[in-house]
Amino acid sequence: MKKLLIISLLFSYNFLSAQTTIHRDAEIEKMVKEISPDSLKSYINTMVLFGTRNTLSTQTNAERGIGAARNWVLGKFNAFAKQANGRLSAFIDTSTLQPDGKRIDAITVLGNVVATLKGTDPNDNRIFIISGHLDNMRSSPTERLGDAPGANDDGSGCAAVIECARIMSQHQFPATIIFVTVSGEEQGLLGSAFMSEKAKKENWNIVAVLNNDIMGSNNSNETNIINNTKVRVFSEGIPAYETEKAAANIRNLGLENDGKSRQLARYVKEVGERYIDNIEVVLIYRNDRFLRGGDHTPYVQRGFAAVRITEMNENYTHQHQDVRIENGIQYGDLEAYIDYEYLRKNTGINLASLANLAKAPAIPDSVKIDVKKLTNSTLLYWQKPKLGKPNGYYVLVRESTSAFWQKKIFTTETDMRLPYSKDNYFFAVQSVNESGNESLPVVPMPGRY
Repeated sequence: MKKLLIISLLFSYNFLSAQTTIHRDAEIEKMVKEISPDSLKSYINTMVLFGTRNTLSTQTNAERGIGAARNWVLGKFNAFAKQANGRLSAFIDTSTLQPDGKRIDAITVLGNVVATLKGTDPNDNRIFIISGHLDNMRSSPTERLGDAPGANDDGSGCAAVIECARIMSQHQFPATIIFVTVSGEEQGLLGSAFMSEKAKKENWNIVAVLNNDIMGSNNSNETNIINNTKVRVFSEGIPAYETEKAAANIRNLGLENDGKSRQLARYVKEVGERYIDNIEVVLIYRNDRFLRGGDHTPYVQRGFAAVRITEMNENYTHQHQDVRIENGIQYGDLEAYIDYEYLRKNTGINLASLANLAKAPAIPDSVKIDVKKLTNSTLLYWQKPKLGKPNGYYVLVRESTSAFWQKKIFTTETDMRLPYSKDNYFFAVQSVNESGNESLPVVPMPGRY
């Protein structure tokens, strides 16, 4: 296991004056290096060649339309399964859509291509999901006949899903990982709504969902910014599914910035930047772009931790556009605009985050902060996780104004007293195993020790 030594920023009161050792898991590092820009390019090139992948397009043509695209993805997953010693299985999960007078104008079969990499621990029911949407659109969501390349929206996200499946299916993880390319995103997030509702009804233990949508281009129209060193992660603050009583408790504890999805976003930033060079994960504190939505939202609405990973600078001349040249401007989501080195880095962020989560123990149980009496120190205590074998725990600390965790303190105990006031700082606890793989952080609730 490699160790990267970083020096924390120095504050006048020496809060972060200590050195921090960050571990890179050698297996994860090797997987990240196996991500191939050539493979990503071949996936996108094939998806573009299907002409259109509109959800309403033909499902009977072997070479064109959403049906052919779904079958091709299934074929890729099945090919990977041959090298996975029976642990990877794939199928197309279907449902029937009725006309809604809006974006569905005919009875349509909706199909999500799902590949499940079964965890090696039979007692571990945790599930981690990586998602992209296979469907695309022209200027009209119901126009299914004309060409719609969909190279970036969302060929890029699907390419990341397929590449992660190719590499990760050759490795073993205690927990289960699901790779999915959904349909119906452009019709109203229908594929992800179908899958998340199924997960809720069947009580899947989904710990995290990484949704990838528009993540392979590095330039914007209007502002003309070109930058392949930053990627955005969108995450919700106060969960939309919370009841009024629960939301009141969140406000009372000052945890508006510490919902499950927000913690996942911080995790993706820390782990992604740990393994991927020359990339900054920029956290955007809203569930999605302004007045827009993505396939992570149906999971969030059903109580699961989910985030959206999207390129830093979107180009709207390349989204939801008929391919054309108008006033000297090329419109359309063409493959020529994909930056495959940028897509490689963004795929690596996904892979590293997924692998680190799936290898880690489950979150510590019953994390509490002692409030029995007023103190200027803080006592945290917790119980061992219900799944996995922790080698110890990280106690995380940050100032109330900080967006990120600033200090990680390792302990093998299940309690710790810190010389920091709970009035001024936020805290969390992670489980960690021998390889240094951490669970998601858990923010403590009030308790009496």
